[in-house]
Amino acid sequence: MNIMNWLENRLMEPLGRLAQNTYLQAIRDAFVIFALPVILTGAIFLIIANPPTSIEWAPIQAWANAVEPIQAQILFPFQLTFGIMAVTVAFGIGYSLGERRDVDSVMAGILSMLAFLMTAFPVEDITKIPFGKILDYLGGQGLFVAIILGILTTEAMRFLIKRGFAFELPAGVPPYVMRTFRVLVPFMVILPTVWILEWIVWANFGITIPQAVLELFSPLVAASNSYPAALGMILLMMVLWGMGIHGMNVVSSVAYPFWMTQLAENAEAVSAGATAHGIVTEPFFHMFAHIGGSGATWGLVIFMLLSRSRQLKEVGKTALIPAIFNINEPVIFGLPIVLNPIMFIPFVLGPAVIVTINYILFATGILPPVIIQPPFTVPIFLGGFIATGGSVLAGLVQVIDAVIAALIYWPFFKRYEKTLIEQEQSAQEG
Repeated sequence: MNIMNWLENRLMEPLGRLAQNTYLQAIRDAFVIFALPVILTGAIFLIIANPPTSIEWAPIQAWANAVEPIQAQILFPFQLTFGIMAVTVAFGIGYSLGERRDVDSVMAGILSMLAFLMTAFPVEDITKIPFGKILDYLGGQGLFVAIILGILTTEAMRFLIKRGFAFELPAGVPPYVMRTFRVLVPFMVILPTVWILEWIVWANFGITIPQAVLELFSPLVAASNSYPAALGMILLMMVLWGMGIHGMNVVSSVAYPFWMTQLAENAEAVSAGATAHGIVTEPFFHMFAHIGGSGATWGLVIFMLLSRSRQLKEVGKTALIPAIFNINEPVIFGLPIVLNPIMFIPFVLGPAVIVTINYILFATGILPPVIIQPPFTVPIFLGGFIATGGSVLAGLVQVIDAVIAALIYWPFFKRYEKTLIEQEQSAQEG
């Protein structure tokens, strides 16, 4: 219990505060609420343009032959939606942070988006700049600048308005007019400032701000795609969950930009017929590690349904339907796993093992790269199939992962079940 107390007092409290950080919450909201629908829509066209030709089936081959002459046209929606991912994130962060900072959220989103757009273009005759030349930096390669500017422009807007740098019109003026004039000064100060900074960088280095920041962050992106990073992330997630803190939320709030950069680069590589190298993405965890929910608890739900313990059987009945959609709070808090020394061990060990196996499968090319981020509620097999653009093997690996995790849970579950059965029998006799 000394270890548990140390974790609770020294680790969980600061990490809990981190999960509630205003900026990290705004970043997470920007990806999940604003960017995800755009990405999913574009991903549909990526699947259509790249049928799973590894499946030797006549309808698949006919599909491939039909789309080959018009593949570029089919990929147009994908390239545009993924290509403006950072623009969407910039707006989403401004909007989400604006709501939390009590400023006009729509105007904050628009300001963040315009500020980001100003950094993505070279400071030269804009009419002569091919759109395709800067598309990458409006998408995955511009995410870091979109995040930084989303935060800075919203905070600068709030600062200026709170300090009185805003036009306040008399009562009776229509609200939409009042709304426009209240943010006019922040727009007129912040946008020219960003433009000057972009001009300075372009004039001195011949690159845009997103290009400069991407070069700066590229070692971190590479490091986040390593096995030690993947293992460290999953261990932290599980330890946090074991203490009652939403581990995925804590880790993703920091790691999401790195995951999405890898995912965007994978999708772009596949669409161009090149090799994709990104492994550690959001679906790497949600689709291939959190099977049935965080901790890969699908097998555990089945064990509970078949248990001789009345308590476990009832929890299993409650947890079954949510588990189908990868939601397992009934297991984590109902079994419980939280602060349960017996079940905490397989809860951490199982995901660590399957993350290790999956990393090897992706790194060796046995599994095709993840190119799509399905919603985390997509059931087992379908999630892996969709995430990899139509790999049946990826769906089967999800099932195998669930079996491996179940085998790890089994001896610990039986030990815990025995304890509960003895307690239930004692209660009956008493």
